[in-house]
Amino acid sequence: MLRGEDEPALLGGRHAGGRIDTRRGGAHAHLDEHQRAVALAQDQVDLAAARPRAARDSIIALDQPQAGALQMGQRTGFAFVAQRLGRQHGHPLNASSIQQAAAEAAGAQQYPKATLYVVATPIGNLADLTLRAVHVLGLVDAVACEDTRVSGGLLRHLGLDKPLLALHEHNEAQAAQAVLARLAQGERVAYVSDAGTPAVSDPGARLVAAARAAGHRVLPLPGASSVTTALSVAGDVQGGGGFAFVGFLAAKASERQAQLRALAARPETLVLFEAPHRIEALAAALAAAMPARPVTLCRELTKQFESIETLPAEALPAWLDADAARRRGEFVLVLHGQPATAPSAAASATTERLLVALLAALPLKQAVALAAEASGAPRNALYARALALKREAPPAG
Repeated sequence: MLRGEDEPALLGGRHAGGRIDTRRGGAHAHLDEHQRAVALAQDQVDLAAARPRAARDSIIALDQPQAGALQMGQRTGFAFVAQRLGRQHGHPLNASSIQQAAAEAAGAQQYPKATLYVVATPIGNLADLTLRAVHVLGLVDAVACEDTRVSGGLLRHLGLDKPLLALHEHNEAQAAQAVLARLAQGERVAYVSDAGTPAVSDPGARLVAAARAAGHRVLPLPGASSVTTALSVAGDVQGGGGFAFVGFLAAKASERQAQLRALAARPETLVLFEAPHRIEALAAALAAAMPARPVTLCRELTKQFESIETLPAEALPAWLDADAARRRGEFVLVLHGQPATAPSAAASATTERLLVALLAALPLKQAVALAAEASGAPRNALYARALALKREAPPAG
């Protein structure tokens, strides 16, 4: 799930007290105005749109107008997806049919007891849930999860009713003990985060480490990940040297700028997360730190209003300002890789002298552009060095 370190977690009821929260995934799990989930037309299920709902309603129901869409009334989003996937014996697929399809696809495999199953869930489109994940969620004895409201709704759409154990960033060490106790009794336990792959900018790592330390087996069930989804559509031809997942940068401007100065010199592809209320600040910081570096900005991945744009970092602020809608939603940014250069000491010294001379006579951006043109050195590296020289220079007068 994309959530910054300074953003409030979706905690309610017994979550906030840090105590282990065990609930059933059936009739008692419900959503309130803080839970964002609505089904969309054309086989999409958007987990980002908010609306209050009664406890008895479906977690994902399309009861609002959608341009060019069928009105679904009280039909559940997962059932709608199933219906559109095909028909069986002349009737629309339902939760039972989905479970049957999952069992046929994955049921012959081995699912040992006393095992922790780390299950990836959709990042915005419920149809991205794998059949193997559906089968395992139906097989396990309990589901540990980041938020019982989110995961309880998911289970309801699968026609499943499981004990839910709240395990999130505020109680992971304590709640892991309850999971270990179940594993010690030979139970199968799944862990899911709110969206995407657990332990990738989400809770789960401490639980996995504790389970392994206690001698229990841990099995991954791969699926949706905003990191790999964004990388797959970035078109980063310079990223052959691999990528690094950075996640959320610091909230404080000074700390964020220091992080970006360090990142600007790295040649590999970099993946960042950002929240809507901080995207403008990050765009401005990127434009200043690495203006020429290509950035692929992914907004609302897999959801109805998904947008993907690739442009130089210096163009990000203007692109966001052009339309208020572009600043809404959750963001994944791919900073494209850049060629790694290893200039000789003599060449570096010559470029440095040139840069110093230009900085004495010209504004920083113009000096960097001329130095890059004259020396052939990477503009981003020169920009980072120019910023350092400015900081190191003695005050005038």
